[in-house]
Amino acid sequence: MYHHSGSAVQQTFGSAAGVLERQAPNADSDTILFQRCTWCGTAMYHRLLCPVCQGSDLRTERSEGVGTVRHATVVHRNTPSARNVSLVEMAEGFVVRGRVMGPLIGIHSGDRVRLSTVKDPVRGEPVFQLVDEPFRGWH
Repeated sequence: MYHHSGSAVQQTFGSAAGVLERQAPNADSDTILFQRCTWCGTAMYHRLLCPVCQGSDLRTERSEGVGTVRHATVVHRNTPSARNVSLVEMAEGFVVRGRVMGPLIGIHSGDRVRLSTVKDPVRGEPVFQLVDEPFRGWH
């Protein structure tokens, strides 16, 4: 955010304009930071406006790091080997795209996951691990 004086204003932790900062002050490297609309309470990940009420007054919160896989797919494009890409609905109510560690055929919608790493060194996306080891009997 810039003012007419020509100097950049220091962003405060939790402001909507500071949402996309690389490293927030005192941010844990093992937690996902998300935004919550102060007007309607909607939780979201890396947004500048609330998708429900279009409000810009967002506060930054820390996620507990647990969630549920909503969609999982295997991607073969632009990678030397197949990899998992999943949409994970976090307990706080927002959805984040990331990777779930484990056998590619063993990751399904509804599986519970816990955050392992906030930023994968190659793709820069969160990495999750399965909370319960998958046991899928023959149907």
